[in-house]
Amino acid sequence: MNFKKLGNTDLKVSTICLGTMTWGEQNTQKEAFEQMNYAEEQGINFFDTAELYSVPPNKKTYGKTEEIIGNWFKEKKNRKKIILATKIAGPGLSWIRGGGLQYTEKSIEKAINDSLERLKTDFIDLYQLHWPERKTNYFGKLGYEHDSKEESWNNFKSILEILKKFIEKGKIRYIGLSNETAWGLSKYLEASKIFGLPKVMSVQNPYNLLNRTYEIGLAEISIREKSGLLAYSPLAFGFLSGKYRNKNLPEGSRINLFGEFFLRYQSANSAKAIDDYYKVAKKYNLSLTQMSLAFINSRTFVTSNIIGATNMEQLKEDIGSYDVKLNKQIIEEINSIHKNNPNPAP
Repeated sequence: MNFKKLGNTDLKVSTICLGTMTWGEQNTQKEAFEQMNYAEEQGINFFDTAELYSVPPNKKTYGKTEEIIGNWFKEKKNRKKIILATKIAGPGLSWIRGGGLQYTEKSIEKAINDSLERLKTDFIDLYQLHWPERKTNYFGKLGYEHDSKEESWNNFKSILEILKKFIEKGKIRYIGLSNETAWGLSKYLEASKIFGLPKVMSVQNPYNLLNRTYEIGLAEISIREKSGLLAYSPLAFGFLSGKYRNKNLPEGSRINLFGEFFLRYQSANSAKAIDDYYKVAKKYNLSLTQMSLAFINSRTFVTSNIIGATNMEQLKEDIGSYDVKLNKQIIEEINSIHKNNPNPAP
């Protein structure tokens, strides 16, 4: 396994990060334990979760994934071997602390303490804000529409001041963002420098062959400011495995079960791009899965690639991608497809 520094910290995280959001919905605790055991055996030391999980989000399964991870830590007694990332949910879900603004000191304190209890640990290595509180373009929305009557939201400085308190208490070590824009990341970094507050060490945003929008503005900031991408949805919710080609809908698959939540990957342009990438993979005797993941692993602005699987066969193929190296010609062919059909599933 390869490793990269998380921001400018002394933590070295594995190139492949184990995603967990299906645990408690599509995967049982037993299956999750099997995944964690295998991942650790393969050298993965970085797990990512969230208080919101499992997904799709609902009141019944809220916090289930963290509970499963906590039970694994209790059984294995190996907490310090794992670099653990979790997230506090943003506003909008009535069953999470009333659904209002979440990045207040009261809400952050409760969220951290509840996550620590579920995870059966006394510290979180990377604590992330799951999505912005302000109205902006995220979760598949490209165009930004400004609302001059926007309700008040916590400003960047105040949020960092709150998080600093919990770093000083030892409950969290470092902070990150998720589903954030270039402007948002820049403002957090600016506030950190001006006021001597904790620095954002990572940004967890979608990045895959169907959605390379991170490259437009955020990639440069990630490299120059050492605040790298933790790439989520690297297989576009399974579409870049090829299993949904030709309108296939495998029984028990995420799209079969929850397709209405992931419509952005189901366009005609996405289907065309997937077919084109599939042809490149076959040409070079690669699986579409491993080619898609290997491309992400090769990007200099990516700190770690968050893979997720619902069975061990998928997991083994995903993790094996770290050993796949794409030559210049493959990269050129991938970029040519992207140029002709850019970001069909933003």
